[in-house]
Amino acid sequence: MKSAMNPHAFFRAASLAAAGLVWMPSATQAGAPAPHAAWVSSWSASPQPLWEASFVLPTGMPAQVADQTLRETVKISLGGKRLRVVLSNRYGTQPLVVGAARVAKAGAGAGAAIDRASDRALRFGGQPGVTVAAGAQVVSDPVDLPVAALSELAVSTYFPQATPVATFHWGAQQNAALAPGDATGAPDLPGAAVLQGRAFLAGVWVESAADTPVVVAFGDSLTDGNGSTPGANRRWPDVLARRLAPQGVGVVNAGISGARVWGDKMGANAMARFEADVLAQPGVRTVVVLMGINDIGWPDSGFAPGDAPMTAARLVEGYRQLAEAARARHVRIVGATLAPYEGSLHGTPLAGHYSLAKDAVRREVNQWIRDSGVFDAVVDMDAVLRDPAHPARLLPAYDSGDHLHPGDAGYQAMARALDDGILFGR
Repeated sequence: MKSAMNPHAFFRAASLAAAGLVWMPSATQAGAPAPHAAWVSSWSASPQPLWEASFVLPTGMPAQVADQTLRETVKISLGGKRLRVVLSNRYGTQPLVVGAARVAKAGAGAGAAIDRASDRALRFGGQPGVTVAAGAQVVSDPVDLPVAALSELAVSTYFPQATPVATFHWGAQQNAALAPGDATGAPDLPGAAVLQGRAFLAGVWVESAADTPVVVAFGDSLTDGNGSTPGANRRWPDVLARRLAPQGVGVVNAGISGARVWGDKMGANAMARFEADVLAQPGVRTVVVLMGINDIGWPDSGFAPGDAPMTAARLVEGYRQLAEAARARHVRIVGATLAPYEGSLHGTPLAGHYSLAKDAVRREVNQWIRDSGVFDAVVDMDAVLRDPAHPARLLPAYDSGDHLHPGDAGYQAMARALDDGILFGR
C-alpha cells in the first residue's frame, strides 16, 4: 500500500514550495513520517549571500567549486530513526547541480573522517543527484540512519561542474573540507583544503514525535558563536541544546554574524529572512531574538561608514514586525536585551563600532525590550553579561577578548538564563 502525506502537511509543503522554500516531492515520494511522528528541524545554518570584495571582512570562501567534494560536520540537537538533509541555493542566480551526496556519523577527532558503517547515500526523488533552482532549496529523501541526540554528522556533497559559491554561511566556528573529485564516500579526506565556513548545507531534519518542540535562536554573531572555541560547539544555542535534549526539545541556530534587523550585507535583514530561517523550521515552537547591536554600531564605522545613525524607534519598529509575524504563526517569541560592548574592536579599523551616543541607543532599546510587553517573554542578556562595576562593558570573565563577543563562559551564562518559563511559559 502506498503511504500518503497528511493533507494538511501536503498543502503546507505546497505553499512553502511556491515560495521557493522547500522542494515539493510527489505524493508517492513525500517521505511521510510514521503515524504520530513528524519531521522536525534538528540543526540549521542560515544561508548568506556573497558580498563584494571591497567590504571590510573577506568571505574566506572560494569563488567556485568544480569537480570537488565538500564535507561539512554538524552537531544535531534531536535524534531520530530517520533523517533528511536540506541543501540551499537561496542566493544563487543559476541552478545548483549536485552530482552526489552522502551522510554519515562523523569519525573521532577533529578531521574529516567518517564512521564507515553509518555511511548512507542521499537521494532526491529516488535519484542520486539533484538540480536546485536559483533561489530555492531541496530536501533529501528520508535516510534510514538512527542517530542519537547531540550526534555529530558529516554531510558530503559533490559538485561535478563549475559552481559559484553564491550561498554560504560565514564564520561557522567549524571547519569544512574541500577535496578533488567525487570523494563523498571516502572514509577520510587527507590533504583536503580547509574552509572556515559552510556552503549550500542549510539543515538536518529528523523523524520525531509529532509534538516535538523546537527552539530557534535568531540573532547575529553572538548567536552564531563568534568568540567561542572553534570546533567545540560552545555557542549558547549548543549549550542550550545539551540541556534540553533530555527533555526531547530541539534547538537550531539561525544566527548570522553581522546580521541586522534592518540592514543587508552579511545576510538579509531580519524581516526578510524571518520566514525562511525561523517560521518555516519544522517543529518551531519558540524563537529567541537577539539582534540589533550591528544596526547601532555599523553606521559611522568601517562596516558602514555612509549609513545614517540608527535610532531606538526604528529598531523598535523592526522588533514589532517580528513579534507580529511570530504570533500570526502561533510561535512564542522571546526578546533578548543587547549586551554591553564598550571598548569593542579597540585598536582596529572598526573601532568606531562603539561610541557613547551609540550606547545610549542600546540602553534605550533595552529598556523598551524589558518594559514594552511586545514579546511573550524577555531574557535580560545585558544583565547576564555586563560587569557590575562597569555596566557598559562585558564582565571580564565572560569576554572573549574583543569586548564585543562573549567567550565560552559567557555563552554558558547566556544559555543558563533561558529557563523553561522564558522559553515555554511553564
